Amino acid sequence: MVKRGSVAVVAAGLVLTLGACGGGAGGDDTSSGRPAPTPSRTPSKELVTWVGGMCASTAELGNLRTESAADLKEIRNADRSADNAGLPAEALAVSYVSGTPSEVEGVQSDLGGLGSSGVPVADRLLDAWQTKLRRVVPQLDAMSPSAAFDDAEGSAADVDKLVQSLTPPSPDLPALTKKDPLLAAAYERAEQCAPGWKPTDEAEGTPEPDATGPLPKAADGKNTKACSDGACEILVTSTADITANDMSVHITVTDDLVNFQTEGSWMQLGGAGGEATFGSALKAVVVAHNEEGAVLRFSAP
Repeated sequence: MVKRGSVAVVAAGLVLTLGACGGGAGGDDTSSGRPAPTPSRTPSKELVTWVGGMCASTAELGNLRTESAADLKEIRNADRSADNAGLPAEALAVSYVSGTPSEVEGVQSDLGGLGSSGVPVADRLLDAWQTKLRRVVPQLDAMSPSAAFDDAEGSAADVDKLVQSLTPPSPDLPALTKKDPLLAAAYERAEQCAPGWKPTDEAEGTPEPDATGPLPKAADGKNTKACSDGACEILVTSTADITANDMSVHITVTDDLVNFQTEGSWMQLGGAGGEATFGSALKAVVVAHNEEGAVLRFSAP
């Protein structure tokens, strides 16, 4: 026979046990199926670097699309321009078609170096970018610069169409940050993701020295008439016309290239040491070349 006092003790123990299992004040509300809130996390340095790299590559591709459209417009208007000192459409198109693939491949290499971010949605964005680039790069490489001689505008338009297809996959990185707080925090810390950031801002330290160094003094300065006897060394800072050994040559110098145009030919050289030969009449050597101009030496072959 159980005494009344014993029943009271058992009942009290049962209440305590039930209280410990239930969602009392100050405990975790697991009975509703909702997880307890987790404290906010700070993104790792690796994630901030990854996000910054993604922003930089996205910005670079945006710049390439803008520049490509401008190049195509220039090619289309070249032969209609009143500036006869400018390059012909064929010359512009050859330079554009030959140079664009390496620029796109550079961004592809940068994205390939990012690796995994550790955030699934961000890694899916990287995969989507890489899929686009794997489709476009081989097609750009297959474009023949020589085709621009026959159809300057058409060749350039084909290249530009491929470049313009390199738009950010959806959802892009800014959209993903609205759904992932950790990604948003990394985006906020990455300097490359700041409004107005440009790829050139990423360079650190002192600028790399010019590969060709300062231009040496040309023996004949800018005096193109010195070439009339078939031998001269002149400085060309933008455009010039020379006649040597009965060969007339129009020269155009840009930051990256030296272009030589005669009545029946067009040649393009980049950097010091390049040589262009015009039949048996004339040879041109790029003595030095940088953003200020080029020192050119003409002689008989």
